[in-house]
Amino acid sequence: MTLTDLACRVLTTADPTQKIALTKQAAAIWRGGGVEIGSAKPPQRPARPARPELKRAGEMPKRSTGPKGRLALVHALAHIELNAVDLAWDIIARFVGENMPRGFFDDWVDVAVEEAEHTAELLRRLGELGMAYGDLPAHDGLWEAADITADDLLARLALIPLTLEARGLDTTPMTCVKLRGNSDEATAVVLDQIFTDEIKHLAIGIRWFEFGCARRKLEPHAHYKALLTERFTGSLKPPFNMEARTEAGMSADYLT
Repeated sequence: MTLTDLACRVLTTADPTQKIALTKQAAAIWRGGGVEIGSAKPPQRPARPARPELKRAGEMPKRSTGPKGRLALVHALAHIELNAVDLAWDIIARFVGENMPRGFFDDWVDVAVEEAEHTAELLRRLGELGMAYGDLPAHDGLWEAADITADDLLARLALIPLTLEARGLDTTPMTCVKLRGNSDEATAVVLDQIFTDEIKHLAIGIRWFEFGCARRKLEPHAHYKALLTERFTGSLKPPFNMEARTEAGMSADYLT
């Protein structure tokens, strides 16, 4: 079985718990060596359980860190992290034709494992709060961004890790402060770990975006902005956590 076969096995598994287990199993096989990258094609969309109901972002219940909003917050984050597992495997299989170095695949396998760990922790936290994944609706924004970047690796990197995931670095620290202010240390600890790992994930996105730009003889800051203009349906608004972004290698030139 090749790495892309393993990726597709995760992507075609609907149950979140099984998806997490298969991610860890696939990573162990890959890290053990002797596995070819392969050329298996991913599904257009990953398999999903029947619930949650997917809605547009504007139709979603309000997220907050107070007692009532906390359930919506943790559920939304679990959905985001589950999507992130699939996004890591999708980038491995979908862009295998780009002839990327083996380190590219090593990096995204590492991302997949950490996103699976985040998902598992958030699902556990949901259970502690008396809720299960699917009990609330969720929005499909991350996979909508994946759909519109399925034809171009640099566009995928620009919209997902460099834009949507980087936004988490801007918002998570204050969310943790508010959670602790509402005596929810348990959720804050989970978000602290996600924040630390997402700095690494943004660094991986920057590394391979700049590698791809160099290969195509493109200036990365200008090309990032061009891709946002062409494909991003949202908007980039401050404040930005430049300390965390800089630690990940994302200079202010990407945002100015």
